[in-house]
Amino acid sequence: MSVFQAIRMARVVPNLAPTGLARSPLAAGPAAIMRAMSNTAAVTTGPSKFESAQASLLSPGLGAPMGKRHAGVSVLGCGIAMVAVGGCAQGIGQLFAALVVGMARNPSMKEDLFTYTLIGMGFLEFLAIVVILIAGILLYSE
Repeated sequence: MSVFQAIRMARVVPNLAPTGLARSPLAAGPAAIMRAMSNTAAVTTGPSKFESAQASLLSPGLGAPMGKRHAGVSVLGCGIAMVAVGGCAQGIGQLFAALVVGMARNPSMKEDLFTYTLIGMGFLEFLAIVVILIAGILLYSE
């Protein structure tokens, strides 16, 4: 057990020793080791320089970049998701083409067909907005 305490004090004593004394606790002798061991309250009161530096490295804080951002995959995912917006535009075109064909076949249903077309267009626009939001999430993901 005393070997482990001596090894531990080998790391503590150089910080506590004045500049005139030897840097190694083993070179200073057992009396210096025992004094350093009895003075552990002065050592353990605050974090060491190493602990504070390690804590500052581990906690980057709010808004600090976590590391290198690999944006290639997120841009690719965003581009693939934006293909669905083209599908929504094609669906709106087919919707109004069907409206024209339906009005040509039965002109008396003009108001009902237009109402159904606007409801369908609302669904397609909602789908396009959701696709754009998901593409934005993919673009700015890590």
